[in-house]
Amino acid sequence: MTDLVARRAFDRRLYMSAALLFSVVVLIGFARTYYLKIVFDPTPLPSLLVHMHGLLMSAWVVMFMIQVRLIAAREVRIHRRLGWGIVGLAALIIVVGFATAVRAAKYGSRSSPPGIPPQAFLIVPLFDLLMFALLLGGAVYYRKRSAEHKRLMLLTAINFLPPAIARIPIAPLQAVGPLWFFGLPTVVALYCVGLDARRHGTLNKVFLAGSLALIASYVVRLALMGSAAWMATARWLTSFA
Repeated sequence: MTDLVARRAFDRRLYMSAALLFSVVVLIGFARTYYLKIVFDPTPLPSLLVHMHGLLMSAWVVMFMIQVRLIAAREVRIHRRLGWGIVGLAALIIVVGFATAVRAAKYGSRSSPPGIPPQAFLIVPLFDLLMFALLLGGAVYYRKRSAEHKRLMLLTAINFLPPAIARIPIAPLQAVGPLWFFGLPTVVALYCVGLDARRHGTLNKVFLAGSLALIASYVVRLALMGSAAWMATARWLTSFA
């Protein structure tokens, strides 16, 4: 029983730390372009769609923290009831995020890295949304198996780290490019898997599979970016924007 209590305490610390880290990285990464934009750049956002995307993603960060806190406080019933509302929020994030990404690919965006055509870069945010849908779908599927559910939810947060990390205004790190904004989430995911396995004495296969799928998605999108097949797909997608 003592060991079980210790493992539960470890889980609470891990997920609360992850929720806090997620929030801080998002706040720092998007401070200049969204949260404190009026301080750094008083020009308005390019469209209402971008503002909606920012609000929805901010709501996701807040709800993620609330859900983690509810579990820590053992308010499981409220956590479950709120969960279905979060599924609805996720659906809005995917729809609005897709529209925002396609519009940015067609008309250009300050968020696109210099030197990379916007249509080529479109594969990055679209894969973010795809992995979000898959990981969240898995979490919903495993909603009655808390071990798998909470680990997949943790991966949804890690999945959204690259856009924020890429915007942290530290020039030497930004110069590293994908090795930085995809590399750090890779390290975080593998570290969490290893730490979790060490503390619980067993490797959660769903957690490992989700982490490897997320890491593999980084490789796939970089490999396909700029390819003839992807550029044809991107031109087709942006033709509807």
